[in-house]
Amino acid sequence: MNPKVNLALHQVAFNWPGSKSFTLAIEAFSLHAGERVLLLGPSGSGKSTLLSLLCGVVNPDSGSVEVAGENITSMSAAKRDRFRAEHIGVIFQQFNLLPYGTVADNVLLPLAFAPKRRQQVGDGMAEAKRLCQALQLPEDVLSASAGELSVGQQQRVAVARALIGQPEVIIADEPTSALDSDSQQAFMELLFDQVKASASSLLMVSHDASLASKFDRVVRIDELQKEASC
Repeated sequence: MNPKVNLALHQVAFNWPGSKSFTLAIEAFSLHAGERVLLLGPSGSGKSTLLSLLCGVVNPDSGSVEVAGENITSMSAAKRDRFRAEHIGVIFQQFNLLPYGTVADNVLLPLAFAPKRRQQVGDGMAEAKRLCQALQLPEDVLSASAGELSVGQQQRVAVARALIGQPEVIIADEPTSALDSDSQQAFMELLFDQVKASASSLLMVSHDASLASKFDRVVRIDELQKEASC
């Protein structure tokens, strides 16, 4: 039996409006259930554009993007937003936490936009506490202001927020860029453990090739690109 595919791109092409200098063109890409994939590429290579397509923030000019078995390119922008909230957890490079909110406010935020994830969780506060403990955050962290935490703690709060409700796909955008090597190693172990516990797929974007050995598969964005037609 073929493994379930959680993300798939087919014959995708995209140009930012008004730009003729950059075209993203990908013939095929897939991410299977439970798979951990590292997407490598230097700055300006199109990694952020690809993430925007995978998350449904933008629609391709042609081709299809499938998430959890649904073709999101046929959805309206509003429906893509709702669908993303249910099925994709995102760990942003700058974490994007609500600085004046508590850790609990931040971790529980996705559940406000994702009824299925909220139903999956049941007791949101209990699950937020469990995730924070699993990510080795202090016991009283849920009541702390997110803006007062260390960088490493904020990063783990961002992971808990992405994982709550067990979305099928976790996308991490350069999450280790602000960490030293020891902190990076510890963070990766925690991230992998929790992604596995949630039975989610992980697509992590980075320019750091030293991370490659930790993943099931490594994809270079220049190898994904097909030659764009003129």
